[in-house]
Amino acid sequence: MPKVETFDRNQVLLKATEIFQKKGYNGTSMQDLVDVTNLNRSSIYNSFGCKLGIFMEVLSFYKNDIDQSFEKELIKTYNTADAIKVIFEITLKSILEDDDKKGCLLVNCTSEMANQEPIVHSFVEKNQDKMIAMIEDIINKGQLQKIFNEKQTASQYALYLFTSLQGLRMTGILNKNEEELRNLVNNILYILY
Repeated sequence: MPKVETFDRNQVLLKATEIFQKKGYNGTSMQDLVDVTNLNRSSIYNSFGCKLGIFMEVLSFYKNDIDQSFEKELIKTYNTADAIKVIFEITLKSILEDDDKKGCLLVNCTSEMANQEPIVHSFVEKNQDKMIAMIEDIINKGQLQKIFNEKQTASQYALYLFTSLQGLRMTGILNKNEEELRNLVNNILYILY
């Protein structure tokens, strides 16, 4: 008979997210995970398999939280210009609230792990593809509605905006000046008009 988990999996993932976000994958030890989750090693191994196993669940947990934030706010938008602004506004809010300067776990993970672990590479690549497709769809609709220019294709703009979002996340680790970051966002979005 399989053992039943006697802990709140979401709470464990939340705590593991914090330590991975703070120290990175390579900087986080199994002892760190034991300390932060209050689980013993055997519970972690039985429930997640290994450090990479818990890390992959953490990435999914973190990504789902971001996806829900985007979906919740995008539903409230009235047009494509608002939708693009909301994506950047959510990102900017996250940067400004990141008092510990941890950055985005997905962006951090991409720079640290994407070329080390095939499973991580696949995960971040799928996340990138999904995000670019969402942005491309918004841009395409905006171009059809004549809100955005057609100097470049929706696909080209989407890749540019996704890359800009990642750069904004990295910049936000070092720069918390809201006015400067908002000016940066305005300059990024200016290309669409």
